[in-house]
Amino acid sequence: MALPIEDYALIGDRGTAALVGKDGSIDWLCLPRFDSPACFAALLGTEDNGRWLLAPADEVVSTSRRYVDGTALLETTFTTVDGEVVLLDLMPTGDGRADVVRRLTCTRGTVRIRHDWVVRCDYGHVRPWVTREHAHGNDLIVAVAGPDKLVLRGPRLPRAHDGHHSDEFEMSEGDELTFSTTWVRSWRDIPEPLGFDERIAATTESQRDWSARSPDDVPHADMVRRSLLTLLLMTHEETGGIVAAPTTSLPEDFGGVRNWDYRFCWLRDAALTLESLLAAGFAEEAYHWRRWLLRAVAGDPADLQIMYTVDGGRQLPEREVEHLPGYAGSKPVRIGNGAASQRQNDVLGEVMIALELAREAGLDETRNSWSLQRALVDELADHWDEPDHGLWEIRGDQRHFTHSRVMVWVAFDRAVRAVEDHGLDGPVERWRDLRDRVREEVLDKGFDEERGTFTQHYDTREVDASLLTIPLVGFLPGDDPRVLGTIDAVVEDLMSDGLLLRYRTETGVDGLSGDEHPFLACSFWLVSALACAGRRSEAEELMDRLCGLANDVGLLSEEYDAAHGRMAGNFPQAFSHLTLVQAALSLR
Repeated sequence: MALPIEDYALIGDRGTAALVGKDGSIDWLCLPRFDSPACFAALLGTEDNGRWLLAPADEVVSTSRRYVDGTALLETTFTTVDGEVVLLDLMPTGDGRADVVRRLTCTRGTVRIRHDWVVRCDYGHVRPWVTREHAHGNDLIVAVAGPDKLVLRGPRLPRAHDGHHSDEFEMSEGDELTFSTTWVRSWRDIPEPLGFDERIAATTESQRDWSARSPDDVPHADMVRRSLLTLLLMTHEETGGIVAAPTTSLPEDFGGVRNWDYRFCWLRDAALTLESLLAAGFAEEAYHWRRWLLRAVAGDPADLQIMYTVDGGRQLPEREVEHLPGYAGSKPVRIGNGAASQRQNDVLGEVMIALELAREAGLDETRNSWSLQRALVDELADHWDEPDHGLWEIRGDQRHFTHSRVMVWVAFDRAVRAVEDHGLDGPVERWRDLRDRVREEVLDKGFDEERGTFTQHYDTREVDASLLTIPLVGFLPGDDPRVLGTIDAVVEDLMSDGLLLRYRTETGVDGLSGDEHPFLACSFWLVSALACAGRRSEAEELMDRLCGLANDVGLLSEEYDAAHGRMAGNFPQAFSHLTLVQAALSLR
């Protein structure tokens, strides 16, 4: 069985990413792209579904981990009775290759090492044809299946045994061994070996230079820096697409069916990530993402999707993978995401906020970029009053969700600002009129006068954590009595073990069976809302607690099971990290 979710750490090259366990096993890796089929899939199954283990063969007395300062290079220190060994894991960046580099250094005594390399292509299903070859002056192990070729290099190579390639050897103080796995298309020649020292140094330098720009004048500055670097790792370097998480089907409800594929680019999540990067001073990324947006949504505005692949592709058919038992027996394991076809009226509002911030950061509009925004806003203007599936991608009936209606207001508001404040052209009178109509409707139909709170949708008295964004997007001031009442109602109804649920699943609004754990982004929204309301001490106390939920290397999952002290949902989760950054900035 896979480790607890919090026992994993992320490495990546901005093309894809891997999860490395505290036990020295890489249990999840999709190559060459975030949404490619996994070649190591033990995370959702067993070691026979693919993994790469490098760790002491004897009993480990203690294990500690850290990221090398300012980078995503992971160091794991294993201590045994007889010695100590440090494992450095990284995926070199900036060279257009797909490599995983693992360097073992014995720092004390002697340590016996176990090496287990198990490649299973197509999400742990296909056992490749494996051969020993010689190329570029080195002996290699080459695994081939369909379009995939994986090449293992190292000073000593494991031997085939019962479908695995395994080895045990002893290291003494001062010994250093470096291994690498390289992916290429199966029809291409074996690539030349890396210059390990040079690529490690170059990756270290580039990531340190980037993370050094993170703001220091915020609470939990180290967590903000780690979050920003994690968001960078989930941004595809070539295309600019930003994935919601590098994993699929890590459960929201252990043993249940709430298991989703997050390895795609939600317009909302990407826009929110961009907002966090811009607010933290990273303006260059806005230009790259805007270019991705223009390509992804090009065409008829009526065909706008809520999510795309990292290269802007529109086909994300959802299917179930029967051969994987799922994390902690949570089935089904899903590939693709059926929510891509949903109507979610809030999305354009988030996109318009991000692009407004980009303008304010000095990113000039091009003829195409503003024409696209005009077309999208005009399309919304023709359908603004229709119900939708909402932010949480419910699989029940469409409704007039209050958060979606507020974000419709935001879309028109930012379009009006673009004309009034930035001199862009557009039917501002129509947009202004629609903005006012939506606002009036939300205040009339989305507010419960008796209880003094906004409601989840127009046909209920239930609340929803997304209502906490009302002051954050400028719909009402943070100290407005209606906002204060909403904060109190959300806390009263949705607080569970000190953390916020998204909504009460027992109402059946989402059309799914089972339950879920508190959604971390919601609690970070509460920090920001409390700060806007002037309740700073409450905000700071909650922020301290939330940052304390990160694992030992500063990563957060989608949800947190406070009752059992464990993470839940896909990991690491962009939504959790970007709202952490926003919360810290709100307290600055």
